[in-house]
Amino acid sequence: MPRSPTLEGFRTVFRRPSLGFAEIAWRWSFGGAAGLLITLFCFEYLDTLPVTRGDLLLLRSRQPLLILRAAGNIVRGSGFRLVEAFIVLALALTVGWIVVAALARAATVKALIGHFRDSNKAAAPGIRPLAGLMFFRATTSLAAVLGGFAAFGVLGFASTPEESGMAFQLAMVIFGLVWLAWSVVNWFLSLAAIFVVANGEDTFGAIAAAVDFLGLRGGPVFAVGTSFGLAHFAAFIVASIVAAVPLGLAAALPGRLVLAAITVITLLYLAMADFLYMGRLAAYVAILELPMEPSFQSSAFSTQPSASIDPDELILSDVPAPG
Repeated sequence: MPRSPTLEGFRTVFRRPSLGFAEIAWRWSFGGAAGLLITLFCFEYLDTLPVTRGDLLLLRSRQPLLILRAAGNIVRGSGFRLVEAFIVLALALTVGWIVVAALARAATVKALIGHFRDSNKAAAPGIRPLAGLMFFRATTSLAAVLGGFAAFGVLGFASTPEESGMAFQLAMVIFGLVWLAWSVVNWFLSLAAIFVVANGEDTFGAIAAAVDFLGLRGGPVFAVGTSFGLAHFAAFIVASIVAAVPLGLAAALPGRLVLAAITVITLLYLAMADFLYMGRLAAYVAILELPMEPSFQSSAFSTQPSASIDPDELILSDVPAPG
């Protein structure tokens, strides 16, 4: 009997929770390191800003206009240095993410393929093709961010005050289209990682294999994406409802307790999202590794004659029967 890829994905993450914890480990470790670097970057930048006694007096005045004037005096002339430092930090984090994500995806996909092949001897994945896929994911993400900000900036600069409402709506439409295009490209690049590990494809070969895979098995792939998308949405709704409880009691509870509860709920939701991501990836691997359903292997297009038909039957022959 054919097995459901969606059920196989859920079954895999429940039977092998180490896969989900591995995804959490590398994502959260990198996120924590990136957050620490950004925090240190902000503190180091603030330490380089000159603050005079006059600026201190303005800051202590508690007058909004005077505080803004003091802030302007403090940051004046440091914008270029801030941009330079930000570019260096962004490049370092991008390179680090490409390397870490390639290594992590090689390990997780190899474990998934070994699971469905009933063997722990899956082929050693190529790190360079995976790094290429992660590089494309990073560049497309950067392009999407720049495109979204550019839509608001250009339309806001080119429109008049009377046209600001229409310009904002048009910018939102462009932003939505950019986000949709980025989602599709990012999904294909994520799916292509499977073919690097499973078939030893290079970067562009894996992308082509992902496109062919969608064309051949579009139905099961769509079913898996829909099922896990609904599960993710349900997890988000549940987390939102649970988070509303401490927020509703914020007036009666200490602020630290409310913040701690919101933080725990958010972390649990993010952990569930990572588990669902691994389940969806396992479902895609199941579609690739498990036998196709009989309906996909129909002999309707076979050129061989059926055993139940006599090819010598005159009614099926194009040779006229003798008078």
